[in-house]
Amino acid sequence: MGSDSDLAVMSEAIKVLDRFGVPYRLDVISAHRTPERCRTFARNAAGQGIKIVIAGAGKAAHLAGVIASRTTLPVIGVPLDAGMKGLDALLATAQMPAGVPVACMAVGKSGAVNAGLLAVQILALEDKRLARRLAAHRKAMAAEVAQRARAVRARWLKGKDK
Repeated sequence: MGSDSDLAVMSEAIKVLDRFGVPYRLDVISAHRTPERCRTFARNAAGQGIKIVIAGAGKAAHLAGVIASRTTLPVIGVPLDAGMKGLDALLATAQMPAGVPVACMAVGKSGAVNAGLLAVQILALEDKRLARRLAAHRKAMAAEVAQRARAVRARWLKGKDK
């Protein structure tokens, strides 16, 4: 995260990683206020066993891009709403130059959830247990939607009888 104030949103990615039993490292690293620390983290991440980086930042949102420029690990960027409804962060995260890819999620909490899920999907390519848990999660989501659809239809039909 670029700031400790980002934890409220980035905790959504953490919840996903916890749900799937994926270990993670949580840190606050600013691309602008602690640039050397950011570069050092990015250069050393793979050697520390890190496989994917999820970077959440607002405003200029250079964290994901700076990290991606210093590592070959997959980097998932979560733009945060720190002004302009997150549009500035979204563009800063998505508009990376050719050769320095960053996977850009949606602005805010849904983006953080999807960042966690994308990380799980990438890790599941090499982890059959994780792949099974991900498939079960998808099945449970579909069942929940079907249940909600039945409830909506039942309420609608009950209202039409009156």
